[in-house]
Amino acid sequence: MAHRFKRNMHSQCGRYGALPTTRREMLQRAGFGFGSLALAGLVAREGLGKSGALGSSPTGHLTHFLPRARNVIFLFMGGGPSQIDTFDPKPELSRLDGKETPESIRKLFQRTATMGNGTRKLMGSPFRFQRYGESGLPVSDLLPGIAHHIDDLCVVRSMQHDTSIHMPGEYIMTTGTIVGDRPSLGAWVTYGLGSESHDLPEYIVFGGPTRPTYSAGFLPARHQGTSITSGEIPHLELPWGVSTTGRRRQLDFIGRMNQMHRQRVDSGNTELEARIRSYELAFRMQLAAPEAFDLNQETAATKRLYGVGENPTNDVGTQCLMARRLVERGVRFIQLYIGGWDSHSDLKGGHQGCADRSDRPIAGLLTDLKQRGLLDSTLLVWGGEFGRTPGAEKGNGRDHSPGGFTVWLAGGGVKGGQVIGKTDPVGYTAIERPIHPNSLHATILHALGLEQEKLTFRHNGRDEIPTFVSSEIVHEVFA
Repeated sequence: MAHRFKRNMHSQCGRYGALPTTRREMLQRAGFGFGSLALAGLVAREGLGKSGALGSSPTGHLTHFLPRARNVIFLFMGGGPSQIDTFDPKPELSRLDGKETPESIRKLFQRTATMGNGTRKLMGSPFRFQRYGESGLPVSDLLPGIAHHIDDLCVVRSMQHDTSIHMPGEYIMTTGTIVGDRPSLGAWVTYGLGSESHDLPEYIVFGGPTRPTYSAGFLPARHQGTSITSGEIPHLELPWGVSTTGRRRQLDFIGRMNQMHRQRVDSGNTELEARIRSYELAFRMQLAAPEAFDLNQETAATKRLYGVGENPTNDVGTQCLMARRLVERGVRFIQLYIGGWDSHSDLKGGHQGCADRSDRPIAGLLTDLKQRGLLDSTLLVWGGEFGRTPGAEKGNGRDHSPGGFTVWLAGGGVKGGQVIGKTDPVGYTAIERPIHPNSLHATILHALGLEQEKLTFRHNGRDEIPTFVSSEIVHEVFA
């Protein structure tokens, strides 16, 4: 592995002593003891954290400049929520309800019209918009809980990319390209920064399909997201009759054997390296994760805030509350998948059901983070793989539309109570400040103190960067 952070690593030699020149040498010096490796990693993180930067990854990476955020919670709305029924009101669309799109508007979105969506009759929103907060920004009555936090939200109305298919849309929003063969944003973040948690995964994903939306791609395999689908991590208990001390000796022996095998077979095999590290992490998680995932430690009032134990909010509320607990424990990147927004028919019923499940928990998360002083250091991102058309489908639904859709950001240095970008009068396409998902990723990395062109990984003779190609940072997002 080669990357531009190598110089930063060697600059620390005087502080920690000479660093080994190869992984093999490092492992030999550590005596193959995974307890020693874990302790060394912890000491390095604590020491580098004193420099004024956010911290370091296990490879010694520092932030490139002072970060605004320490953690990310990506609230992924699977299926594609409609921008014109949530955060982007269109009075003109209501006026033209049931009519064909006027030519004066149609000419603005030729790229979208080629998909066939531009020929459908327009459908006004079945939801009512109101203005909230000191900023007076409009939000539909679908999301009354989130609406009361509008002064903390930066609403980006001009997201835009080129695919109207779910899977490639998910890929481009999470990995930066439509083919899903690159590392996810969460993998890049943990590669660059590591974790502040010694005993939990760096990158945790709640729910969602088994797709490469949280893959490590060509990065070392240990940066892949840890998927949790049942609200907890299974098999955390030690086997019957096995003590902690006995398990420690067993894992150290397994570690020595695996390292010897790895050196004989392929010292650069990141999948094998990840498997070896997973044994050590699993041991630490058996001690730490039960406490982290124990919601019985939370007060009844906190559970009510998130809607835990109630229908229909229990599942999403549990995930949001666990996300807050994981942020407190130093997990770097948390991704929640909240699906069901794909309303080709019965838009009103479909979107209302999704909102009923997610609005209160997400509002509770914003409230709780703010009350605990964590919102300033935690960046929240809300959005799906695309938006939906103003043209009707199947009478009362909407089709996919990547031409101009909405995401919002909050916390982590974000300037709330503002709107960035603009779509046309009925909401087909972005006409001001179009923003590609790669630019969104560059902006998230910037919030974390990472410069996209300096966070590199050598792959197939090319220094790869997180955004694939250098992308614009949306500086207006920040205060």
